[in-house]
Amino acid sequence: MIKWSRFFVFLLVIVALGVLVGTTSLPVAKNITLGLDLKGGFEILYEVQPLEGGEVTSELLNSTAQMVEKRVNIGGVAEPDITTELPNRIRVKIASQNTDQDQLRQLIGKPAVLTFRDEKGQIILRGSDLAPDGASVGYDDLKRPLVLLKFSDPKKLEDVTRANLHKKMAIYLDENMLTNPTIQSVITGGSAQITGDYTVDSAKELASILNSGALPAKLVEKQVTSVGASLGAMALQKTIYAGYVSAVLIFLFMLFVYRVPGMIANITLAGFIYFCMVVLNWMHATLTLPGIAGFILSVGMAVDANIITYERIQEEIRSGKTILSAFRAGQRRSFITIIDGHITTIIAALVLFYFGTSSIQGFAITLTMTIIVSLITNVFGSRFLLWLLLKANMFKKPFWYGVKESEIGEL
Repeated sequence: MIKWSRFFVFLLVIVALGVLVGTTSLPVAKNITLGLDLKGGFEILYEVQPLEGGEVTSELLNSTAQMVEKRVNIGGVAEPDITTELPNRIRVKIASQNTDQDQLRQLIGKPAVLTFRDEKGQIILRGSDLAPDGASVGYDDLKRPLVLLKFSDPKKLEDVTRANLHKKMAIYLDENMLTNPTIQSVITGGSAQITGDYTVDSAKELASILNSGALPAKLVEKQVTSVGASLGAMALQKTIYAGYVSAVLIFLFMLFVYRVPGMIANITLAGFIYFCMVVLNWMHATLTLPGIAGFILSVGMAVDANIITYERIQEEIRSGKTILSAFRAGQRRSFITIIDGHITTIIAALVLFYFGTSSIQGFAITLTMTIIVSLITNVFGSRFLLWLLLKANMFKKPFWYGVKESEIGEL
């Protein structure tokens, strides 16, 4: 006798999943951040060298990366990907075609050491003497842009200007002289200004660089890689096409070989793909070609968990057990094998993440995430759905599980 309440719960779960996937999958997919190899852009690899000898420590590497991020933000780049790589490298990824590559590279690598020097060339003030966010844009009487400076110690500026009254005080950015004014009076209040042939944009950029501070280390470009928008779009299109083909082949294989369990595996596989996209969106992860490769690989692994269970169920059915008994024995005896396979893959992914570069780390993160999701959907989820059908007393014949009547009792 069919238990329609159990079958109704089964249909309710399927319909709810279908509505959820059908109504939200497209917005979720559009919100996933694409890497430069899919969207187009460029990547710069820097080697960090200490300014005054010594070794590159993790603190120096991280502080330099933070300063680089500030410089990139000054350039108006949205969502840059800046990572450190031991022992002494920083990788900057800009997934955008609207950014001037040469201008941004110049902005990132500029040391921006501000110094004030007397007539003998001796440094009497530094950019570090500025107050936090002490540089801003102002205008002179003729409405020409200039840079206003506010010092953290007004007394120090007053003493310096008094000691050099009616003398030249050159202002340098790195080794480039910006201006060389004569101190006409003692400056009190801690305010000064830099005049020159500035536009509004150049004055804003200089003020922003001064506020961000000088780079704590020297950056040496080791590699610059550019990916065109059309090339990235082509790579994305081909990768998605490969994913569609593999998914269709897997769906057909599961239906042909395992019948009803294969249908359930296909349903949970669709849920697996959807929930993986949701998690990627929630993590604000950047999806790259290696990441998609890891995603497609995980689809095969997710189905593999179902295959192990269903093969075990088929063996139990051939031994003469009832469908429900075969399900219970098959899912119990296959569980340890599935868990062992997933754990060993996660260990391998962790090793890849620890020793790999940024692209390999993206692959490892995606692979780990998908393995965890597959445990929820294609292990526990598929078993729950198949259990509902069996409890509803539906599909009780071995044919629906890919077993011929003549095979039963042969083992």
